[in-house]
Amino acid sequence: MWQALYEELGGRGFVVITVALDKSPEDARPWIDAAKPTHPSLVDTQHALADLYNIVNVPTVLWIDERGRIVRPNDVAFGTDTFKHITGLEAATHLAALRAWVTGARAAFPEARARQLQSLPTERDQQARAEFGLGEWLFARGRREAAERHFLRAGELAPHDFTIRRGTMPMRGIDPMGREFREMLGAWTKAGNPYYRPLPE
Repeated sequence: MWQALYEELGGRGFVVITVALDKSPEDARPWIDAAKPTHPSLVDTQHALADLYNIVNVPTVLWIDERGRIVRPNDVAFGTDTFKHITGLEAATHLAALRAWVTGARAAFPEARARQLQSLPTERDQQARAEFGLGEWLFARGRREAAERHFLRAGELAPHDFTIRRGTMPMRGIDPMGREFREMLGAWTKAGNPYYRPLPE
């Protein structure tokens, strides 16, 4: 869908940049090859984007204007309704808002509102990312047991951050879509926590 949207709106100066948060480019390659994007399609193996924009789950979409300002901060948005039965979110809602913004039919959030909605990391969130980064460093050097301790600590510090909790799973030999993930997600939602937090319209 993102490629189709880029083709539809690219003549208006609109650019799609897709970024996969994966442990290696090869993990994302089948999806990128299938999409055949002509827009920039990147793989972030260091979770730098998550750190810079406080992304705690995927998919997350940000709108950035021609001046480089975030005019719609971290929002949950899907290109299709494939997962609507799980998320309850309709792709058409966000896509219509995006088209309206690009075509000038509707403004993005005013600057004050965009700032109000922007999610900033807490001290614990920052510590969790440091633990995650240290775990990745140890893992890359073959110190898997030491890495595991830091990965688990990162998840304890920021249990809402699924880019960390799921992101560690492949390095720990766990299927990020498998039983352990479903159990973790079930416990999280059973405690009354939302898995996705879309922005208010």
